[in-house]
Amino acid sequence: MVDAICKELELRKSEIDGEIATIYFGGGTPSLLTASEISKILNTVYSTYTVIDNPEITLEANPDDLVFQSNNSLSRDEDQQESLNETGMAEKLKSYKAAGINRLSIGVQSFFEEDLKLMNRAHNATEATACITLAKQYFDNISIDLIYGIPKMTNDRWLKNVDQALALAIPHLSCYALTVEPKTALEKFIKKGIVPPVEDDVAQEHHELLIARTEDAGYENYEFSNFSKPGWESKNNTAYWQGKSYLGVGPSAHSYDGKQRSWNIANNAIYLKMIAQNKLPLEREELSKTDSYNEYVMTRLRTKAGVSLLKISEEFGENFHDYFIKQMQGHLESHLLFRENDQVVVTKKGKFLSDGIAADLFMLNLK
Repeated sequence: MVDAICKELELRKSEIDGEIATIYFGGGTPSLLTASEISKILNTVYSTYTVIDNPEITLEANPDDLVFQSNNSLSRDEDQQESLNETGMAEKLKSYKAAGINRLSIGVQSFFEEDLKLMNRAHNATEATACITLAKQYFDNISIDLIYGIPKMTNDRWLKNVDQALALAIPHLSCYALTVEPKTALEKFIKKGIVPPVEDDVAQEHHELLIARTEDAGYENYEFSNFSKPGWESKNNTAYWQGKSYLGVGPSAHSYDGKQRSWNIANNAIYLKMIAQNKLPLEREELSKTDSYNEYVMTRLRTKAGVSLLKISEEFGENFHDYFIKQMQGHLESHLLFRENDQVVVTKKGKFLSDGIAADLFMLNLK
């Protein structure tokens, strides 16, 4: 698979004209890769494309992937095993840094055992904290994921999760409302009444508490789900919200060049076979002006910068500009949107509803 990913990078060289500013190992579980495999992919990127000096290079990781496990764990006492785990994790973190990774995004989700069990996570609360504490010895640029709106999660427990992250001095937090995916154990538990359903009102309250707590701690909510200390925003994610082009490689990966979207086949075997035949296993879609306008509204409305009315006029035309102005009036009156000169942003009151507000602003029929 690593060889195929490197080959796809070479086959798609013509799709990127400018310099690469961010490289992101994400989706699936990239922390299962060895440092040498990561180095091989990065070496291919550097030899095939033009990369800026000091790009942001992120690796998504789960705490359980970073915690070393000995094959002889059953024959050792807990103190010996803990020492082995820490030594192994330190070696893994050092090897990632040596390979070129300079930012970690760790999927903690929660610091409470009951939450992790409900979400069927492989790590425990102790590993979550230990992983971050050790990672900070090798990486300054660290982000963690936290989940709110979990069934039975009280406001107090959610705030303790946030406070734990702040106490660990993590410079970047990505916080998401729990979604129940189909055909998962959680969905079955909810249907059987074993676990109460996810409630939007609870998630909204958690999000409002999150905004207040992080704001007091000096974090900026620069995008709906993302909070950072000044200067620690994710360059990769920010580029996405700004509508910049990106190239995704590997099975299921998506790409965007400003005019087209493309997505790779999800089937690993077919992906490998087609790459071996020097064929790109992807489909492409040309974006209409309406598609591009809707994309712009959806992504920008989630950010602190908001939507530029001037940009809508210049890029999409007066019909789109006038339509946006008309559609936004009700949300202005409800204090869900705020207009300041050229910019239209979501208010604190409207933040949790930003996706629904964006849907009201979408154009459905103009080309």
